[in-house]
Amino acid sequence: MTIEELKNHYDEEVTISGFVDEIRNLKWVQFIVLRDHTSKVQITIEKSEESNKKMVELVNDLTVESTIKVTGKLMESPKVKLNGMEIIPNTIEVTSKNEGELPFNYKDTSTVNIDTRLDYRYIDLRSDKNQAMFQIQSNLVRYMREYLYENGFTEIHTPKLLGAASESGSEVFEVKYFKEKAYLAQSPQFYKQMALASGMGKVFEVAPCFRAENSNTSRHATEFTSFDVEFAYINDFNDVMDLEAEMLKYALEKVNEKYGEKIKELFETELIVPKTPFPKMKLKDIYKELEERYDYKVKDEEKTDLTTEAERLCYKLAKDKFDSEFLFVIDFPADKRAFYHMRDENGTLQGYDLIWRGVEITTGAQREHRYEHIVKSAQEKGLGEDVKFYLEFFKHGCPPHGGFAIGVDRLTMLLLGIPTLKETEFLFRGPNRLTP
Repeated sequence: MTIEELKNHYDEEVTISGFVDEIRNLKWVQFIVLRDHTSKVQITIEKSEESNKKMVELVNDLTVESTIKVTGKLMESPKVKLNGMEIIPNTIEVTSKNEGELPFNYKDTSTVNIDTRLDYRYIDLRSDKNQAMFQIQSNLVRYMREYLYENGFTEIHTPKLLGAASESGSEVFEVKYFKEKAYLAQSPQFYKQMALASGMGKVFEVAPCFRAENSNTSRHATEFTSFDVEFAYINDFNDVMDLEAEMLKYALEKVNEKYGEKIKELFETELIVPKTPFPKMKLKDIYKELEERYDYKVKDEEKTDLTTEAERLCYKLAKDKFDSEFLFVIDFPADKRAFYHMRDENGTLQGYDLIWRGVEITTGAQREHRYEHIVKSAQEKGLGEDVKFYLEFFKHGCPPHGGFAIGVDRLTMLLLGIPTLKETEFLFRGPNRLTP
């Protein structure tokens, strides 16, 4: 039984286990606050009761953060501030003892270095805030999954050991694979498209991805969890944008219903459920408006992509112009994107970025599905044998399709107003961190 379930068992004998969150040893009474992953409850021991003598001695020697198992009667007690209930115990068993002082106070990490927290992540994660963060993250993914399941998608699981890099570029982790070289997957992109070439019309995957980027920003990691979506028989990339917007709206609405108040209380931020459709703007128009509205100017050669500052200002632009926290950015130069992104007859990229709260959370596109066109694009990028197996997927028919990917950890960071990805990953991996 969890502490959250206790409210259904007043005046009954219950057995509950958890961490000792707090001990108050007063003259006539002892109080233990017991904590599990769902909530907290007060244990009350009257010292004057002869039958409590052994428990009193046990509590005298008990340390905070030890784990115990308690059996006793659950009482509804309006005077008790903590959930209006208390357990009057018959027995207390110490299941593990905290043998020493914690490396830091996880309940107040305001003066604790982030690297120290990560070194002792198993302590850091005990905080109410971190426990809530991962519950919220878990349910955010659950609701995105739910939306896709309800719309006919199939969840797949693709390999993470590849014989060729899954994206163009050199930012791959090379590993020894018996007598050959292999690479850790940068994304499931090639295999998502293979699934559509095989006749699976709508697929998605939630899985780790690996990027050998020597980047030490607040929003990058060498290993992260990606939520990848791909589906067939689209008319154009607007269908991809529409599906992503509806999925995010659905998931955020559900998260808000379940955790909206807790997000305000613990993270001091408000979850604003978006309206659809999300606004969209061409890249060149964004730079024009940023200059006119906020006097933000960059050189022409920098306008082929969004600068970090331009991304940040897109939040203000989206709020001021559209009353939205989201903004689709379209019409990027084709040479700045992967070879498998479709171009129209004028060479215009059929893809987009999605900006939320001033940070890019998605790159999406209609993919090139026509064999002769994708072969030509690969050749133009100087790609040969490495993508030969991938090009074969399109040789025998493949429907028009598109998709996108969202970084779960980055999405969580923006949702809860957390300053760095290091906190939203269960165990962060970056250029300078490979343990614990």
